[in-house]
Amino acid sequence: MFFRNLTLFRFPESTTKSLGHLARDLESRRLRECGPLELATRGFVSPYGRDGDELLHQAGAFSLLNIGSEERLLPAVVVAEELADRIDRVAEKEGRRPGARERKRLKEEVISELLPRAFIRPSRCAAYLDAPAGWFVVDTASRKVAEDAVSQLREALGRFPATPMAPAESVRTLMTGWLIDGKLPTGLVLGDECELRDPAEAGAIVRCRRQDLESDEVREHLKSGKQAFQLGLVFDERMSFVLGEDLVVRRLRFTDVVLDELGEGTAESARAELDATFALMTLELKNLLARMEQWFGLPRPGDRD
Repeated sequence: MFFRNLTLFRFPESTTKSLGHLARDLESRRLRECGPLELATRGFVSPYGRDGDELLHQAGAFSLLNIGSEERLLPAVVVAEELADRIDRVAEKEGRRPGARERKRLKEEVISELLPRAFIRPSRCAAYLDAPAGWFVVDTASRKVAEDAVSQLREALGRFPATPMAPAESVRTLMTGWLIDGKLPTGLVLGDECELRDPAEAGAIVRCRRQDLESDEVREHLKSGKQAFQLGLVFDERMSFVLGEDLVVRRLRFTDVVLDELGEGTAESARAELDATFALMTLELKNLLARMEQWFGLPRPGDRD
């Protein structure tokens, strides 16, 4: 269950106190089945899978939770086709075209009749809380999905003042500097991909993969004024990822150095395997996030922020 992407939020120290009854609070927002006339429902599901009941997994100071949703798939084109058929039937039977108000009523009837028969698409998104350091980490690169996870937790707790990253240092400027002079912070080395853009509106975009980022080709783009909007990096030889100017970590991969610490899959159960994997992942990411805090100026927000 290693996370593949990291969207980061921070919360003040005072919020830690409200996490004391987190399992109970999540229960109030447990995901329920989508009703026959509902388009979607959202809530928390067990990190242990379909057969699990607990909504929270603890590993030391870290708390793993899963946000789930059920969404009925009712394509607009299906609704439009059925609505057109009903409008045509009214025209043939009564010799007139329905007005706007009647078309609205007919559309509501179509949706009400089709919804109970629509397929339901489930989705899951994992996240974890690092209470001592004030991090809320969501396994997604989508800002919308991440903000929905924050909203779900806020509704469960009543209050959860988590904020997106607001770096004191320009991430784009720092990453561009790393590429230009090759002087990266201790523990970081360049990976093999990047996205360079001309910062001007509608400027050129260059995406490189499996590319030596210290090559003359890349340097020429930098000389022409392009800047690093995404940059592949390797941290302490333990993980690789692509860091964006939005501070979203994408395509996170742990190296064999880390994976070997899990052993040969000797866990007696899926639950034990989850516990081992989550504990290892969070300890590794604790080091990365602490360093990112230093590199970019990401202080934990105070109660007045």
